[in-house]
Amino acid sequence: MSADPPIAGTQTQPGIASAEDGLVLLDGPDGIAVTMTAHAASETGKSLIEAAQRAEHWPEPDA
Repeated sequence: MSADPPIAGTQTQPGIASAEDGLVLLDGPDGIAVTMTAHAASETGKSLIEAAQRAEHWPEPDA
């Protein structure tokens, strides 16, 4: 059984986070940008790490 093709728009490059004026800015590939409060960024980061750890148990889809 082969893996399903990746979902359109799936990012394979990590974003870069920075802090400015008490906010967290996340710049991703293809112009993706998100601004969050420190609390929102912290909770999002925890959630991303937990989800990534679960997703690592699946084979990575072909690009």
